[in-house]
Amino acid sequence: MQPLHAPFPATRFRRPRKSAALRALVQETQLAPSDFIWPVFVRDGEGVAEPIASMPGVSRLSVDKVVEAAREAHALGIPAICLFPYTDPSLKTKDCAEAWNPENLSNRATRAIKEAVPEIAVMTDVALDPYNIDGHDGFVEDGVIVNDRTVEALVKQALSQAEAGADIIGPSDMMDGRIGAIRAALEAEGHRDVCLLSYAAKYASAFYGPFRDAVGASGALKGDKKTYQMNPANRDEALRLVARDLEEGADMVMVKPGMAYLDICAAVKQAFGAPTFAYQVSGEYAMLAGAADHGWLDRDRVTLESLMAFKRAGCDGILTYFAPAAAKLLNG
Repeated sequence: MQPLHAPFPATRFRRPRKSAALRALVQETQLAPSDFIWPVFVRDGEGVAEPIASMPGVSRLSVDKVVEAAREAHALGIPAICLFPYTDPSLKTKDCAEAWNPENLSNRATRAIKEAVPEIAVMTDVALDPYNIDGHDGFVEDGVIVNDRTVEALVKQALSQAEAGADIIGPSDMMDGRIGAIRAALEAEGHRDVCLLSYAAKYASAFYGPFRDAVGASGALKGDKKTYQMNPANRDEALRLVARDLEEGADMVMVKPGMAYLDICAAVKQAFGAPTFAYQVSGEYAMLAGAADHGWLDRDRVTLESLMAFKRAGCDGILTYFAPAAAKLLNG
């Protein structure tokens, strides 16, 4: 008598899922605190931790509190912290001169961190929007965001950050030619060991809203950023931008946003093999954190699952506001 069912295949995929020990042995992608860069927002004052309404659990920190955050990050095994300043509106001008002021918030925070926690890497942001009364990453002339004059200003900003002790400079402005200009200036001024992590593929995304709240840029912006940030529909352009920035002297490249652009992360890593990062941006964070606050999602599980997706896509590291929470989970 013939059996009612064909014999079961020799391979049963459930076998190595039987226990936690077996699952660990066959896990393909690993996530660790050393994969994270923690973005933090800096503001004036002392002893200040000012909650950001649109980013649950995230606050603007005074410099002394940023130093505490850096100590926490180092203790958790997070290798880098990234600074974003909340600039007093009275310091925002047409000429954006505060961007290269040696005593601006970003530079003061950098020096304070490097003095207190020299082992941690400090990453800084190069763009004019925190200092620009028009809210744009570049100078605005007759309604146009101009490229070459902006690049000259970005060079001055990058040099001031390098002189303050930044280990990694992150040009996020998306002006053409800024990586080559900044690299040449760093070399000429003796800052040969400062890394450039280029926001090479930064899209004109709707996921940035809470970040603009955090740095106080929401009300200042006139128009949009579509003439210098990428069209979300474009993939091949991202690869061309990465190729250019690597050729101009970028040490690492970034895709931003992250979760909606994992295909771009994977394509960049596969095409170039260069150190590839992604930014789990404010809107992505706010969606997950907000849903967790309402009890709609398991906070710990979605935190690690969302971050694992970046590693699985080929990213070497992730900028994420979940960094300290995720590190604590991974450290057990």
